[in-house]
Amino acid sequence: MSGARLSDEQLVDWLRLIRSENIGPRTFLALINRFGGAGAALEALPALAAKSLRGRVIRIAPRDDILREMDAAARMGVRFIPLCDPAYPLLLREIPDAPPVLSIRGAAETMQRDGVALVGSRNASTAGLAFAERLARGLGREGYVIVSGLARGIDAAAHGASLETGTIAVLAGGQARPYPSEHEKLVAQIAERGLLVSEMPIEWEPRGRDFPRRNRIISGLSRATVVVEAARRSGSLITARFANEQGREIFAVPGSPLDPRAEGTNGLLRQGATLCARPEDVLEALAAGGGGGSAGSLFDMAGGADQGPFFEEFEALFAQEQIASDNFALSQPTADAREHLPDADANYAELTDPRERVMSLLGPTPVAIDDLIRTAGLSARDVQGALVELDLEGRLERHGANCVALVGNRK
Repeated sequence: MSGARLSDEQLVDWLRLIRSENIGPRTFLALINRFGGAGAALEALPALAAKSLRGRVIRIAPRDDILREMDAAARMGVRFIPLCDPAYPLLLREIPDAPPVLSIRGAAETMQRDGVALVGSRNASTAGLAFAERLARGLGREGYVIVSGLARGIDAAAHGASLETGTIAVLAGGQARPYPSEHEKLVAQIAERGLLVSEMPIEWEPRGRDFPRRNRIISGLSRATVVVEAARRSGSLITARFANEQGREIFAVPGSPLDPRAEGTNGLLRQGATLCARPEDVLEALAAGGGGGSAGSLFDMAGGADQGPFFEEFEALFAQEQIASDNFALSQPTADAREHLPDADANYAELTDPRERVMSLLGPTPVAIDDLIRTAGLSARDVQGALVELDLEGRLERHGANCVALVGNRK
């Protein structure tokens, strides 16, 4: 989906659709593809929701709210860049959960350059901050844009050191609500000399779960992700997980085994991340072709991150549309998963309603949609339609590698 500029009216429809209840990036695209456009999807949504939600009315973003948001954006100098626009960053467009609409403030051309994500601890050490600055400057001198999340510590150091050469700050909240507030001066500097990016409504106050969601955009904008310091449960490791799922290069800066702030980065190195001790380590790997290709297997190794607790925050992110990054290779639900399927003892072949048949084949264990289509014996259109209905009910989890699962054990 690229190469088309939206009219103002079409942009209003796109914003209304993505701002509506239970509509995430994948559901958005499924609706666009099913109905041919955002306007048609909005018209069809009430009837589709009424069927899926057994009469409960889904909240569709009011047109007046969107017009007010667009007016506020214009006053701030914020532009909206939809997924189909030629100005939308190419690397970000490649990820499976690309935001349908970005809001940007600053130098838009910054998004068209190759980026490297620098992320790490909020409670960073002096050495960690110094290395982040050194790394940002070294990569910036070679033409790379530094991408980070505006957090305290490593993020702020990376942004500050790359103001002269190019930096992108990805916000967890809206453009009018950057976090933390103590970075007001840094935000103004980035708006003047770099770029601020968000997928959230302009006045959105960030919540805890918005930060991991933001991280997929940080890695998605970047050819590589470098984790400078990270504790065992650091959100920076979530960014690394996303980078792995997106097929991007992952680097980790080693630290003392006695420093808890190095536990996460040392763990990444044990799992196969590339060691970064100087800017040249990143530059040489990218020059050799790193940072592109299929999803990696860094976290599939024995003793990988998904075996420990530091992704509990990430695993519990969304009840309606989870953006996950596990590489599941299951072709069908396991026996344990089948025990949790609704009506597990029923013969799904006797179910004629596509939604009920699809539901009978889903459980808490993620399965590939292609395998689901084959097992259900339905057309791809029917299966995708059923998945959209389950999405709207808040009963479906979307995972990496085009996998889906049911939320919980509800009937």
